[in-house]
This record gives sequence, C-alpha cells and structure tokens, in this order.
Amino acid sequence: MFFGGWTGLLRVLLVGTAAYLWLVVVLRITGKRTLSQLNAFDFIVTVALGSTLATVLLSGSVALAEGALALVLLAVLQLLAAWATTRSRAARAAATSRPTVLLRDGVPLHDALRRQRVSLDSLHAAVRSEGIGGLELVAAAVLETNGAISVVPAAQAGSRSALPGTDDAGGPSR
Repeated sequence: MFFGGWTGLLRVLLVGTAAYLWLVVVLRITGKRTLSQLNAFDFIVTVALGSTLATVLLSGSVALAEGALALVLLAVLQLLAAWATTRSRAARAAATSRPTVLLRDGVPLHDALRRQRVSLDSLHAAVRSEGIGGLELVAAAVLETNGAISVVPAAQAGSRSALPGTDDAGGPSR
C-alpha cells in the first residue's frame, strides 16, 4: 500500500503538472476577482477548485480533459456570479453578506458581536492592530464581508459616508 508502482507516480507527475498549469491559465484569464479577498461565495469556489485539482491529480478515473473542463466551469460560474453581483442587488444579497458594525463611537455593539460570533478580545485586537490604544478613539469597527475587521479612527471618520448600508443592531448607520 506504500508503493503502487511507477505508472501511478508518473501519472501524478504528468497530470498534476498539466492540471496545475491549466488552473494557472484559467485563473489568469478570469482575472483578479477570482483570487481576491474571499467572501463566503469566493471561499466556496476556491475550495471547489482545490478539490477538483486534487481529484484530477489523484484519481485515475478522472481524465485530464474532464478535470480541465471542471476547472473552467468553476471559474466561469464564479465570473458569472461576480458579474451578477455587480449588476443586481438581489444577486449580491444572495451571494455575499453585508458588513456589520461591531463598534460605534467607542461603544461595542454586543448584540452584533454575539450574532457575528466575534469576541470582544478579537475586537480589541483589531483596534490595537491599527495602533489605537482605546476604544473611545474609534468611530466604528466593521466586520467586512470577507471576515476582516475594519477600524475607522474617530479622528478620520469624516462624514461617515463609508458606513451607510451596514447591518448592525442599532439600525442604519449614520
């Protein structure tokens, strides 16, 4: 079971190299959006691409042409979803989550933290990572659609025009 013969190893080397190169070509053609910071939909596509590549690499029952088609199909479906989400509010709502305000004017929004499963310690860490020593110096901390926490210092809040449209426990953002 440790060694099944040279044929299997040669197949992994040849098919793996070809499938990898094909995936690189497909990703280059489909553009930066395919590899951008991941929201939940992008994450699913990325996992599916990896799973498909692994299947093509390790399964002798899947031909390289079938795997190549599957990789293209996943990339095209992701492109179509990205296209739809930039043109349709309903598609955007179905494919991506909305940002959530976790802290407003130095006050943690505990309902939002609990709903998004973000600990107060994680919120503090995000604030510290921006070089801010106190929550009172923060206008807003927002859990973005890709899972990152953005911190807007009070001194840089401006008109807060970047905050509307977020989903929080206190209603619409100011």
